[in-house]
Amino acid sequence: MAYRELDSGKLIETLKSLARRIGERFPGSGLSAVAEELVRLAETTEREAARIASPNIALRLTAYAAVAGGVAGVIAIVWLVKLRMGDPEVFEVFQGVEAAINIIAVAGAIIFFAITIGDRIRRRRAMKSLHGIRSLIHVIDMHQLTKDPSVVIEPSQPTRSSPERRLTRFELVRYRDYCSEMLSLAGKLAALYAQSLPDSVVISAVNDIEELAGLFSQKIWQKIAILERNDSPGVG
Repeated sequence: MAYRELDSGKLIETLKSLARRIGERFPGSGLSAVAEELVRLAETTEREAARIASPNIALRLTAYAAVAGGVAGVIAIVWLVKLRMGDPEVFEVFQGVEAAINIIAVAGAIIFFAITIGDRIRRRRAMKSLHGIRSLIHVIDMHQLTKDPSVVIEPSQPTRSSPERRLTRFELVRYRDYCSEMLSLAGKLAALYAQSLPDSVVISAVNDIEELAGLFSQKIWQKIAILERNDSPGVG
């Protein structure tokens, strides 16, 4: 099982290592701040995923109480019906049977409510946390939008409103590589919720987040490939 499930602790350690690398390469940068935020989000995700995976004791006790109450009620009614079997009032026997059916129906409804409300609560928590991961993925993508490879391939005259571009070719590749790593790890954070709560709605949301992170990462690697092609011998 060690290699069949994501280890949240190792995932956090990987993110911390990545945040240190980014901080050492680009100290004081916005990307470094985003990496630190991703580490904090990972620590929150670890706690929240564990909380979602743990059973709701109150709801479970409610279900147990409903089962016990239903069984006790049915037994009591059966006992009363047996006492009245010799009674000429057959109608009272049927009343007892109807009461037993009603008790079973009510107990079943309580059990169903306790089970489904627990799933809905856990799903709502997971979806709220997944929204935070999705938002951070968009933030990571925003940080690499102005890192255009064309600036170092063919320098141009900036305008007054042009963003400041000081990165060398090597730094630009490393910056984009860091963004790609962060996107991949953010997708793995989302997967922790699918691992903790195998709910179809949660799994679908996790798949969407991982697909989004993959698309952003693909764009990044396309731009890195442009830089690497222009570094190759014979390329102008």
